[in-house]
Amino acid sequence: MEPLHRRRRKIHCDPDPPRQNATLIMLVRNFELDDALSSMRQIEDRFNRRYRYPWTFLNDEEFTEEFIQLTSGMASGDTEYGLVPKEEWTWPDHIDRQKARASMRKMEEDEVIYGGSLTYRHMCRYNSGFFFNHPLLLKYDWYWRVEPSIEFYCDLNYDPFKFMKDNNMAYSFVMAMPEYPTTIPTLWDATQRFAERYPKYIAKNNAIDFIVDEQKGIKGPYNFCHFWSNFEIADLNFWRGEAYSKYFQWLDEEGGFYYERWGDAPVHSLAASLLLSKERIHHFADIGYKHTPWLRCPTDDESYFSGRCLCNRHENFDEHVYSCLPKWFQIAGRALGSQPYRPHSH
Repeated sequence: MEPLHRRRRKIHCDPDPPRQNATLIMLVRNFELDDALSSMRQIEDRFNRRYRYPWTFLNDEEFTEEFIQLTSGMASGDTEYGLVPKEEWTWPDHIDRQKARASMRKMEEDEVIYGGSLTYRHMCRYNSGFFFNHPLLLKYDWYWRVEPSIEFYCDLNYDPFKFMKDNNMAYSFVMAMPEYPTTIPTLWDATQRFAERYPKYIAKNNAIDFIVDEQKGIKGPYNFCHFWSNFEIADLNFWRGEAYSKYFQWLDEEGGFYYERWGDAPVHSLAASLLLSKERIHHFADIGYKHTPWLRCPTDDESYFSGRCLCNRHENFDEHVYSCLPKWFQIAGRALGSQPYRPHSH
């Protein structure tokens, strides 16, 4: 039987700083080691060396000794390495594989991004419905999702987990943009039917006006805006809760993760927009971040001239024609370019 997980502890002479019950999480493969180390180095230098939050690494194959040795060396806190259960990284029993493969071939012919990839579909389904219940994560309340090969441009001189907890936030993001419509042609229809079947799960004062234009509500068409989920700091218990569990089960039974190419980003975004009140969703305006091909940089003078951030504030996706962030600020009551939250430095 393969080991479920491995752990490396870090010993420090000085006391641990105050921390929330949280972890940094990376779903990653062994061949992505260099990209993983690059992301870790930046998160450690810009934030985590002051807090020593643990890192949790998940993989659908066992991690190599090299991966474990080098990532544990890069981390300031403890590291744990877990296997994704095989039954959560495969076709569900109810999927017609012949139908799904035909759909994948058609999407590949149509040059839909990742349209022909089965592995990508497994990953999106796993991130949508399972990661938060991995045995290594059950002890945590909060997570920060970190992808290999990101850029992190700004010092973060406070604890974002504490900020989220103290302000009763459940979900946060950095960039927002439209999803490719060809990847999710029936996702909104499935979501509308879920909302009609389970109105008790739809939050009051939700963020539906972020995902549906002209205040048309749940009956209106989806505008395809979504939070870019390669960066997330969020409450694990939101995903574990009854409302989201029912929503994921509903979507999973529809089969769109395989018959189409539903991504975890629109799934998480629709869920957060409908199942949470909008006051519980936060945009981190003080974080500078890049996930190819897009980047965003704080635009306020203090971040720029103090040296807290090293990025080009004139190359900023927030104001790109494809950005959905102006839409978010419109419904969240903030103006584009307003000052980010930033408490006093430690």
